[in-house]
Parts: sequence; structure tokens; C-alpha cells
Amino acid sequence: MASLAISFGSGAMTNSIADICESDVIMMIGSNPDTGHPTIGLRIHQAITKGAKLIVVDPRGTDFAYRADLWLRPKPGTDVALLNGLCHIIIEEDLWDKDFVRDRTEDFEHLEIIAKKYNPSYVAKITGVPEEQQRRVARLYASPGKKCSIFYGMGLAHYAAGTDNVKSIANLAMLCGKLGVAGGGVNPLRGQNNVQGACDMGALFNTLPGYSGLTTEEVFTRYEEMWGVKLPRRPGKPATEVWDNILGGNIRGVYIMGEDPVLADPNAGHAIKALEKLDFLLVQDIFLTDTAKMADVVLPAACYAEKDGTFTCTERRVQRVRKAVNPPGEAKPDWKIFRDLSQKMGYTMRYDSPAQIFAEVSALLPQYHGITYERLEKEGLQWPCPDQNHPGTPVLHIGKFTRGRGLFLPEDYSGPNELPDDEYPLILTTGREFAQYNFGSMTRKTAAIEQICPEAFAEINPEDAKRYDIEEKDWLILTSRRGSIKIRAKITERSQEGTVFVPYHFAEAPVNLLTLNSLDRLSRSPEYKVCSIKVEALPN
Repeated sequence: MASLAISFGSGAMTNSIADICESDVIMMIGSNPDTGHPTIGLRIHQAITKGAKLIVVDPRGTDFAYRADLWLRPKPGTDVALLNGLCHIIIEEDLWDKDFVRDRTEDFEHLEIIAKKYNPSYVAKITGVPEEQQRRVARLYASPGKKCSIFYGMGLAHYAAGTDNVKSIANLAMLCGKLGVAGGGVNPLRGQNNVQGACDMGALFNTLPGYSGLTTEEVFTRYEEMWGVKLPRRPGKPATEVWDNILGGNIRGVYIMGEDPVLADPNAGHAIKALEKLDFLLVQDIFLTDTAKMADVVLPAACYAEKDGTFTCTERRVQRVRKAVNPPGEAKPDWKIFRDLSQKMGYTMRYDSPAQIFAEVSALLPQYHGITYERLEKEGLQWPCPDQNHPGTPVLHIGKFTRGRGLFLPEDYSGPNELPDDEYPLILTTGREFAQYNFGSMTRKTAAIEQICPEAFAEINPEDAKRYDIEEKDWLILTSRRGSIKIRAKITERSQEGTVFVPYHFAEAPVNLLTLNSLDRLSRSPEYKVCSIKVEALPN
């Protein structure tokens, strides 16, 4: 995110998991750590028990929502309006941190202009959140002298306006001076283990490793001298745009590693159609996923316990991973597969171990310069760690931001791309169950986990159940403009009236046949969290 440069652009926590216990106020928005990040969820529960106040912003009733001091229940996809509204109240009531804004930020006047129209009455009409609740949350978060942290997840980012949501979070935190202190900060919770590490290593369409842009020639020169190749200067294709490029004839072959787009991608039928058109599909994975079943070649990969290396987690902590058992059959660690394949394609990669690769990472990435395998033998280190005498950085932005001053980047509310109408009158949103992980390729092979959570249910508000004559555990057909799935009903107050929640782990109810593949204009992330559906109860 541009306003706070590298730390938010890479989606990393500004703070540490350990300092959650120092927070006086915790705001949780678009995230349910109990199900998505239970280790962090446990720390937040501990902080609440110690006396921290909890604000939850979530359309769905969760255990955290029911435990919160203040629970705001906005309509899905209205976060920018709500966050602008909180800024409006804080400015109007003179609660903002004037010293922090004066000394450490720029373009505050742009925030004033945008926030001015988001008065509580206007915001209530958009979001459904009562005016007094808005004021109570604004006053609590802006509390002078309090350490206030924000935690957000995919429920904030997986919108066509996802980057606007995240920029609005940063605006609120800077306005109140809640950055650069233990127990504060803005803390995105990454979707999977080592997503942070993958992004650090350059697994993005528009950066080099270490988040170097594509316009700095000295960075390109360093890579080209080390690798002995000429690198392209153009950005790649975002993963979410690959399918249209296949259907348009621009891409004829795809190499997929550790992903299952047949189940995972929004508007999954669109992805399947594209995969079927390919001349060649190569999948590298630890299991024969639904996507791997479509492949021309499958390369069996080792899982985390079958290889050495490092992971970098959501708090920027680099940690060693040590091989515990040998991989089965012909499975190999990913680095060996890449090295051997590169050799066959005519480019020699001279790597003999993960340690040798990591030494190159440390040499090339400024954030990793001071991190070595020897240091990681003792403990994980949080980047940036510029030299081997540096202890790592538990809290970012102490004293100044990476870019110098934090830049306010306010945005107007634009709303979801697909809203309910007469034909599709309900909103669908998706998320996780505690026992299952992502699309079930690992957890659904475990009998004990299946006993805990064996089946997907569509959570429907009791008023909607009456309206559509639905009983508990009835079989339903959920239909969007893109597809249909069959699933059983769970009638619960956890879902707002007008909203249906479905977990996305289950191949028997492939919810992403329904979801929308509208993309954020900057991140190119898809709008998983809001689309319009209709519900039909099947005869018993």
C-alpha cells in the first residue's frame, strides 16, 4: 500500500504477534482469527482477558463479535464508507493526533475533503450501522494515550475495492497516531503460511524480490550479473488475469504450483474453461488435486515436513523449516524440481542446498541482509534486518515511515460490483471453518478433522428462512449468474438478514462456481466476498 510503503504494500504486520498483549484497544475488521488464524486469535483472547477493549467490524456473528465491547455489523462491501465515517467523526470531534499528523504525515487536507461528506447519517444509510455506534467506535479507537491495534484479513481485501479498504485503514491509523508503537499498528493476517515469504521472494506480477519495482536499473543490474541473464522489464500477468489471457489466445501453457484453481478461483467455471483450452498444463503439488487431474504432466512435490528451508510468516518473521521425514515415492523438494527442470531447459542453476539459496536471498534482498541460517538456528528474525548485528524489527515505523512521511490516500466509497436485485435478491459471502484449511486438499484427508467438520452448510438468517420456506438442514440450490451448487441449510442469527454465508473448503459444494471475478484495479485481487444469489429449497 502506497501510503506506508513497503510494509503495507507487502501485506505484512507492522507489529508482532507477541505485543498483542500490550494493546489497550483492538479493532478487528474483515477477519475472524478464531477460524483463520487461531494462534493469533488465542493471543487476542488473552489480551481481552487482560482488559483490552475489542471492536469487531463484521457482518457475520462470530465468537469474537459476541465477545466484543462494540460490534459493528455493516452491510458487506461498505467498509470504505464506514472507515471514512470514523475519520469524519474523529476530525469533527477534534480527537485526532495533531502532533503525529503534523510531524509524520502529508496530504492530510485530502483526507479532510473526502471525509467531510461521510457524516454519521450518510454512513448509516450506506452501511446500516447506527450513528451512535459509529461515534462510540471512533471515540474508543481515537482514545489519546491508548495503544490501539487493527487486525484485518481477506474479508477486507477480497473486494474489487480491496486496496481502497486497506488504504482507509491506514488513513485511520495515521489520523490517530496509532503506528510505531508496541501494541498498536496495522496488522494484516495473511491467508496461508508463507504467503509473506512468497511475496518477499518476488512471487508477484509487478515486483522483483524484495519489492523492488521494475524501473530501478541498478537492481536489475545486480540480478543480471548474479544470474547471467537479461531480465524483462515489463510486469507479468496477475494470476487472476491468466484465464482471460488463455481464452484470448495469449497464453497457451500454464505451470501451477501448490494451487487448485478449479476449486479456489472466483467464477471457477471460467477458470475450468480456460484450463480446458490450454495446449499444455503442468501441475506441481503434494496431492492429486482437481486441477492436477486436468494436467498433462504432474510433478510430485515434497510437503513442508519433507524438506529444509525457511518460512516467513505474517509478522515478517523468518524461521527455519527442518526436514523430519523423507518424501514418498518420486516426490522432490520444490527447489530441486525447479533446478532440474531449468537444467533440462538449458539454464544451469548451481544450487546444491536450501542454505545456498538462502545465502543468495540474503545477499540480494535489503530486508534480509542480516539474516543467515546460523542466526536462524537460534531464533526467528523479523525483517527488516539490515546487517548481522541487527536484532530484527519487531515494530515498524518507529520515528518515521519507510518513505519518510506517511501519505494519506483517501478514497470515495464505490460499493460492490454486484448487488441484489429482483432475480438474485440475496448476498453471498464466503469464509472459513475452524477445522478445515483452504480448499481441503490436506485437511479433508484426515478422518479426525472430517468428524469435526464433515459438511458445508449455507448459513441463513431466520427471517430469510421464513421468507423462502426453508427448514433446518433442507437441501438448497444456490444460484448466481455464473453457476449453481447444492448445499444444506443452517438457520442461524450469525448471518445478517439478506446475506448467506458458505464456507469454501468443500468440493461437494464448490462455492466459487458462484463467486464474482471482478478485480481490484491495483492489486488485481478478486471480489470473493460479495455476489448476488437466489435460493431455492428442494422438495423433501
